[in-house]
Amino acid sequence: MTTFEELDSFTSKQLHDKATRTALKHLDVHFFLDLLASVPAAEIVAGHRDEANEDVSSLAKRLQDAIHADEGELADAMRPLYMDYLLKHQ
Repeated sequence: MTTFEELDSFTSKQLHDKATRTALKHLDVHFFLDLLASVPAAEIVAGHRDEANEDVSSLAKRLQDAIHADEGELADAMRPLYMDYLLKHQ
């Protein structure tokens, strides 16, 4: 097990790479959702407000696509996801 002190000695890139590799290995979707949610705020802290605005806008567009994925071939392709979710949550 890695200690806080060991992790603190890593570069930011090393931490990113280690965290994303670990999340991929464990299929940890929640980590990636947290990452998506955190990036705009981190960009503001880093002084990149325009990039933060673009990221939020882009994510909002993708969420809009997902919300409206109820027609045609896209809806048919998403059927297994919808069925699995409803079977688990009703």
